[in-house]
Amino acid sequence: MKVYRIPMVPGPTSVSREVLEAGMVNYGSADLEGDYVELYAATTGMLAEAMGTKGDVVLQTGEGMLALWGAMKSCLRAGDRVLALSTGLFGYGMGCMAESIGCEVRTVGFGFDETLSDFGLIEEAVREFRPKMITMVQNETPSGTMNPVEEVGRLKEKYGVPLLYVDAVSGIGGSDVRVDEWGVDLCLGGTQKCLSAPASMAFLSVSGRAWEVAEEVGYAGYDALLPFRTAVRDAYFPYTPYWQGTAQLHRACELLLEEGVGKAAERHRRVAEYCRGRVTEMGLRLYPAPGAVPSPTVTAVVVPDHMDWKTLDGRLRAEGVVMGGNYGCLEGEVFRIGHMGTQANMNLVKEAMDVLEEVIRK
Repeated sequence: MKVYRIPMVPGPTSVSREVLEAGMVNYGSADLEGDYVELYAATTGMLAEAMGTKGDVVLQTGEGMLALWGAMKSCLRAGDRVLALSTGLFGYGMGCMAESIGCEVRTVGFGFDETLSDFGLIEEAVREFRPKMITMVQNETPSGTMNPVEEVGRLKEKYGVPLLYVDAVSGIGGSDVRVDEWGVDLCLGGTQKCLSAPASMAFLSVSGRAWEVAEEVGYAGYDALLPFRTAVRDAYFPYTPYWQGTAQLHRACELLLEEGVGKAAERHRRVAEYCRGRVTEMGLRLYPAPGAVPSPTVTAVVVPDHMDWKTLDGRLRAEGVVMGGNYGCLEGEVFRIGHMGTQANMNLVKEAMDVLEEVIRK
């Protein structure tokens, strides 16, 4: 297995030695000992601070998609109305997820290179459709764009929509996230992006209203939220918790809060701005359309006409640099530079851009 000296993939990101070492310990039995309950509570408390919420945060064992599915299945029944606001692969994918549960889904779709902008159109859809849940992605990793959540939250409050469900997996820890201020009921996160921990834990914020809906729905399954509502109080978890993974996430959260959430967001912003500037100077085209809000954690770039992605990827890897390809309709057309978490490092990004420029010019 090859190890690359300049990792610039948009997740899983590079994990620091101190985060890795936090999990390289033989702990006790997590489902029997009070020490784990204390660790869980401390970790979710730090996540709540990073997400801008005074509400509950649930931590589950599994990759970030676990939180996306668990939140949706815990709060929706067949026949419920879901309004999917979509600007990319994950935004449209949320609508498909809700359809698989049997929900009635209406999609307000924008181009994959765009961000939410026509709020008159969105408001009309909310007013006419009267959904139980609005879904959206804060940071569309494949597209390198970031959507405004606050404006959608205002519409949710204005029309009394019960739930606003937001995927912020690649935004938490690297951008401004304000769950309570924005009126988000279910904000979904993962460990392997800006927090730079192993891809072993999923987490999400759960509002009081979301807990009420989950009680009404009564979903039972491995990914169900309800058992976590009283887990700390009762010192009882629905399955054996992953002590090592929680310890690694705990250390990652400590590092984030030691830096400061605002300072971390500013670091990501500066690095992203530099990256986009260098890409443009090389004569490459950024994927987001003019007017779209670019992501501070990942830069999406159109593959140059004179070189296909397979060739470009191979030449970068030969120089020790690994960037990200793409999915679906963007596969082979757009590649991604992941400057998030530990990779939001100016020296690392400068080195990566130097290699990319050399490869492109050759």
